[in-house]
Parts: sequence; C-alpha cells; structure tokens
Amino acid sequence: MSAHRQLALFALLALGAAALEVFGLRLLAPLENRLLDAFVRAHAVRLEPDPDLVIVDIDERSLASMQQVAGSWPWPRAVHAELLEGLAAQQPRAVVFDILFAEADKFRPESDALFAEAAQRHRNSYFPMVRLEPRDDANFPPVAKLAEQLGLVARPGADPDARIALLPPLVLPPEAWRTGTINFLEDADGVGRRYGLRALAHGWEVPSLPARVARDFGWRVPDADDLELAWRGPKGSFRHVSYADLYDDFNRARRQRPQDEFRGKIVLVGTAATGLQDLRVTPIDSLHPGVEILATALDNLKNGRSMQRVAPAVPAAVALALIALLAWAFARNVDASRTGFAMIAASFALLAASWYAAGELLLVPLLAPLAAAWAFYFAAAAAAYLRERRERQEAIALFSRFVNPHVVKQLLERGGLQGAGQTRQVTLLFSDIRGFTTLSESRAPQEVVALLNRYFSLQVDVVFRHGGSLDKFIGDAIMAFWGAPLDDPHHARNAVACALDMADTLQDFKAELGQPGASFDVGIGIHSGPAVVGLIGSEKRREYTSIGDTVNLASRIEGLTKEAGRRILVSRDTMLLCGDAFEFVSCGSFTAKGRAQGVELFEPRRKA
Repeated sequence: MSAHRQLALFALLALGAAALEVFGLRLLAPLENRLLDAFVRAHAVRLEPDPDLVIVDIDERSLASMQQVAGSWPWPRAVHAELLEGLAAQQPRAVVFDILFAEADKFRPESDALFAEAAQRHRNSYFPMVRLEPRDDANFPPVAKLAEQLGLVARPGADPDARIALLPPLVLPPEAWRTGTINFLEDADGVGRRYGLRALAHGWEVPSLPARVARDFGWRVPDADDLELAWRGPKGSFRHVSYADLYDDFNRARRQRPQDEFRGKIVLVGTAATGLQDLRVTPIDSLHPGVEILATALDNLKNGRSMQRVAPAVPAAVALALIALLAWAFARNVDASRTGFAMIAASFALLAASWYAAGELLLVPLLAPLAAAWAFYFAAAAAAYLRERRERQEAIALFSRFVNPHVVKQLLERGGLQGAGQTRQVTLLFSDIRGFTTLSESRAPQEVVALLNRYFSLQVDVVFRHGGSLDKFIGDAIMAFWGAPLDDPHHARNAVACALDMADTLQDFKAELGQPGASFDVGIGIHSGPAVVGLIGSEKRREYTSIGDTVNLASRIEGLTKEAGRRILVSRDTMLLCGDAFEFVSCGSFTAKGRAQGVELFEPRRKA
C-alpha cells in the first residue's frame, strides 16, 4: 500500500472513531465530564451567588441545640410552623422548604395541623414532592383530579386516567401544596450536573420545585426537561443562617436579629448536616448539600443563566480539522517531531479555549477529537518511521554495493540522497584488465571466476578506502567516481591517489599469481567534470550511476593507456584540480574517439 493511501486509511479510521465516540459510544464521557467539571469549578470558585437567596440551615449545631425544645429529628411540624410565621412577618419573596412532609405525625396530629394552617395562610411558601419509580405508577390514584394542586400540565393526548407515582406533601391540604419535585439527577458517573425542570409521565408534565417557583414568579423556564447548572462559588457560598439561631430569636421577647433580614429574599429551609444524609456529588464538591443544589437551580432560573453544551457537530468538526491538518503535514513529509510539538501546542490551545468557554457558560467537550487526532498522529508517525526505516535498510543494501560503510552511515545521517539526480562535479575512474586472456586460457572457468573476484575485491577495497563510489563492473573493467553521493571538494585528488594505490595493489596481486601473472596488467583512465548522478533505471531495477560526456571521456582515456604505454592517465582537468598533491608527467596530446580536438594526458606520480 502506498504511503498516501495508508495515510488516507488512517485518517478515515480516526475520523470514524471520533464520529462514533461523539455521536454514539461516549466511552470517554466520564473522563470528559471530569475535565469539564474541573473547568467549571475553576470558574465557579471566583463567583458569588445571588444574595437574594438565603438558606436557613438545619446544621449540626441546630440538631444539638434544638434537642431540648423539639427533641430528636424529625422535629414536630409545629416548630416549622413557628419558623414560617417568623419568616413571613419579614415579608420574604418566598419560603421554599427542602424537607419532605409526606407522612403524617400520628403521635402529634395537632402539630401537623398548626403547620398546615401556617402553610395555608402564607401563599408564598413552597414544599417539595418526589417522583417515585415509574414501575410503581399503577399503585397510585389517578392524578387528573389533583393536577392543579400538583402543578401538573396536560400535554395534547395526555391520559386522563393516568396514575403517576408521586409523593406530595400529604401533611398539608391539597390547596396548600404549591409543590414540585426535588429528585436528584445524576449522570452515569454518579455526579449531579443537572436539575430537572419537568418530568413527563403519560402525557403529563410534572414540574420540579424550582420550575414551579419560577413559573409563579414569571421567570423564564427553558423549554427542556432539565437545566445544566451554572455554579457560583464553592460549597457553602450561599448565605447560611442557623435554624436554631433564627428559631431562638423568633421566640425572644426582644429580638436581636434585624427585623427586615429576609425582606424580599427567597428563603430556603433545608439541611447541610452530615447526619441527615442530604449530601450529593456535584462538580463543585463530593459532599454538596442538597439545599445548596436547589438554591443553585433557583439562582439559575432567577438570573437566566445555565450551562450550555455545544452540539456534537462542534467536536466532530474539531476532529476533522485536526486530522486534516495532520494528514497534510505527513503528506508533505513535515518532520514528525515538529508536527508533534505543533500538536501539543494545538492541544493546549484547544483545552485553554474549552476552559475559557466554561467561564462563558459553554461546555465544549474536546477529549474525543483530541484522542482521535493523537491516535492518528501516532499511527501516521509510526508508519512514517517504519517506512523510513525500511527505506534506510534498502539504502544500506543498495549503497553498500557502491560505497564503503562509512559513506553509507553519513548518507543515512544526512537523511538519504540529497541532490540525487542532479548535475555534480565529479571525477570518473575506469580501470580495465590487460593480458587476462592469456591467464584465463590455462585455468578452469571456476578458477578464472575466483581469480577475478579476488582481484575485484582487492581493488574495490582500495576505491572505498579513498572515499570513492563503485558504479559498476563492466566485464573485467571497474567504473568508480568521486564527488557523489557525498560532496567531496578533493574528488580529483582522491581519485588519483586511489589509482596509484590500485597500481600498487596490482603488483601485490601479480606477486600472488607468480609467473602465470606476468602478463596481467591494468589501464586506468581518470577525468574530472560535470556529470548527472542519481538512481537511473526502470521502476523494477535502478542503479546509482553517473552519465554524461565526462563519463565517456574518462572511458576513452582508459582506452588510450595502451596506446600511450602508460598504466595511469589523467586529463588536464583532473591534473589542475589536484594542485601540487602529485607530480604529473605530460604524455602529449591524443585523439579520443568522438572528439575533434586532441586530449592532453598526464601520468601521475607520487612526490618523492
């Protein structure tokens, strides 16, 4: 599979995974919610809740100090009646109880009656009810007759005989109920981030307590089943007044607290005491009093503020943009580490944007697109690494045939064939064997091949030792060049030094052959100039070689060594590039095939 097709496949898989997560699976939702909770909490702690909401708190101190007056919890309802009377005298906007009054006190019916009378007198008092499990609906009476008192709204097609498992404040007469549900809504991870506005049952809308209060006060209630709470302040930020302190003051002949302390306020009566077990897990705290959650819902409805989640299309679009940019970078062969650092920067920027959006009451989940983008990055980077590793191995296998391992290492460190297929200034060397026919006539074919291999091995080692590149073997001739694939400012000098060492190696080889090798000799021709160097051939087979007039002339010079009676001949161009590294003896001008003008040739010698 081609690199581009592989990249496209990875991109499609990553986008598919992102789409499945965003629009369906939601496997990252718990982690996403925790991150968004942290953002929400970071902003919330810097805010102040609405001062018009005050909590009368049945705290631990109230439970202890009221022991002599009211006994153990639950207290007689007459205590709450006295509190309600005292609060009502200060003309609060509303008194909202976060205490269930579903069961009559069989031992103190007169206490219940006092509370019922107080609730009937003060029409701005509200009481909670609970929506029980729908499986229990059949066990409850029809709701149509009590729909008005319960605040139920019939939608078109509502079942007139519907039975709904509701637990209203049965201690009070129906005309005093002014009620709504306070069911705690928790997400799959057990955290309460939302407050119900209405529950639907058999075509009937059952309002929540905050929605019932909001409707009576003319506040706008969102057309949704629940409200994503916008928190203000840490736990305990709402103003708390101890129930016991307030009750004691109401029963004093001369009150010590301000007479208008609760004028125009919305007073919530509930508990933050640990022992009464009305503590919930929210984004703000793991032990958040239920009355403060109710107060937050009222705060949100009163001030028209709530958290909003962006549509799933937004994180999907972010995933598409990130993966498209990454695919473009990998397709353009941008360095993977640079792309990774850019991805890190983009991730921090997106998370910072999500954090900022949370402060603007907007929840932008970005873990899914980031996870998909990072998965694509690692897959594409791994594929690129494996592809580069394979190409390096192929390069090693290829160039080990032409250059010594040191040159191969340098090529790999430089990232491959830089400048391959370009015109380079090089020096070409051709070396051809003479007198080989006489030697081979007296030997078996296998011995001839072994002899040639031995000779070529010795001479190729000399070429490699001088930094040359082996182009090819042409029959019993060797073609090598300097100046590519690595730049070599002394390519001419190195080629001539190689030729002189090749002549010495020839002498050692002839000594190995003994008398039969007396006629064995070589001719070496060297020329410097421009040549096209690169991988040349078909798609199935390519070789790293050089082509051009410089190559042809070097080959012609090698052919003139026999005519000149010299073992090594170099052109004037090569001689000039060598400077004073060697001594050169002019051999005169010769006519080379394919050239109208003569070619002046020189024999190189080491300096004494």
